[in-house]
Amino acid sequence: MKNLVIIDGVRTPFTKINTALGNCSAVDLGRSAVNALIAKTGIDPVIVDETIFGCVCQPADAANIARIIALRAGIPDSQPALTVHRNCASGLEALATAHARMNTGNGEVFVVGGTESMSQAPLLFKQNTAAKFTTLNRARTTGKKIAAAAAFRPADFLPLVALKLGLTDPVANLNMGETAELLAREWKITRDAQDAFALRSHEKAHAAHDLIADEITPVYFPDRVPPVLADNGPREKQSLEALARLKPVFQKKYGTITAGNASQITDGAVALLVTSEERAHALGLEPLGRLLACRSAGCDPARMGLGPAHAIAKSLELDGLHPDSADIIEINEAFAAQTLAVLKALRSKAFARQSLHHHQPICEIPAENINRQGGAIALGHPVGATGARLVLTALRQLHQNPFARRALVSLCIGGGQGAAAWIEKT
Repeated sequence: MKNLVIIDGVRTPFTKINTALGNCSAVDLGRSAVNALIAKTGIDPVIVDETIFGCVCQPADAANIARIIALRAGIPDSQPALTVHRNCASGLEALATAHARMNTGNGEVFVVGGTESMSQAPLLFKQNTAAKFTTLNRARTTGKKIAAAAAFRPADFLPLVALKLGLTDPVANLNMGETAELLAREWKITRDAQDAFALRSHEKAHAAHDLIADEITPVYFPDRVPPVLADNGPREKQSLEALARLKPVFQKKYGTITAGNASQITDGAVALLVTSEERAHALGLEPLGRLLACRSAGCDPARMGLGPAHAIAKSLELDGLHPDSADIIEINEAFAAQTLAVLKALRSKAFARQSLHHHQPICEIPAENINRQGGAIALGHPVGATGARLVLTALRQLHQNPFARRALVSLCIGGGQGAAAWIEKT
């Protein structure tokens, strides 16, 4: 198989829901990232064989959002575009899809990434309300219109929150926070441990502010100034005392998951330029790294947070890549409890035997060795973009450390899946 290499990448600032980027659509966020990528790399958009973007809350007015992003970013209409959706790993799935497309003869130069405007996730009407609107719309006489309007009740106008629906698993009948509460109980992860992990995420993100800034491109608005220049999630003065005051969100009485020890709901986009190794050489492009492997694995939807352990184990089995050989490890912080549960699962002999069919634990990863520049608890989690963000962050860390060679990135995925990718510095 041909090697896929990552030439470069950029991302927009990640901003909390309904704040600096709340009025910016997922299309505009993606276009902004792609425009900045083209300007940074200096590539001619004509050579882009395909644009592949992940998006979870796909807007109704931008079907196949990757296509709209590509056209608005100036990529010729003769070049196709594809939108992918694997929940939280959609941005990583875009990278994996480009690798597969390349190895089936469907292109050599790809713009990939992910975009998400969680602020603009819609409010929906119930089906019976929609039916009443249809009846009203079809009414042609005044009498029929009055009768159709009279059929409405106040409850008909209580909207369904699409974001809430999307973050609820219909098989396990649990929302994502409730799955994290389950892991906290089963793996005996205390509220104090979660809050301490969350605090470290903010501390690391603040300490790495200048390094993180290098991967961010500003978002400009035609009708207002100033542009959005930086993430607004990391809190410089975060403290354990402040975190301890927050009340549980998902289980009011005995719960441990709070807004402070969970990932932030966020808007943002990421774009990466990837090519075959041969094409990069022919174009005179110097890659940041190459993709060694990308694996997805399934698990119990109620314990979706353990997905990274399943995916990392699958890559070990099929690719021979052991976490001990990773110099940089990024595991998405969907919840502090979930990430800590993954670390416990990886070192658990019982979990290895019962869930992974391994005779020995996978590995021991100290919590301080992951997400060295902070994670989604501080930086935010625009779900369709996060997978690509992890790749970009890991690549930059590899190049910041002259002795680092390989990076492992992994995410849990709503619905009971996990993804893991290995990247090597070139």
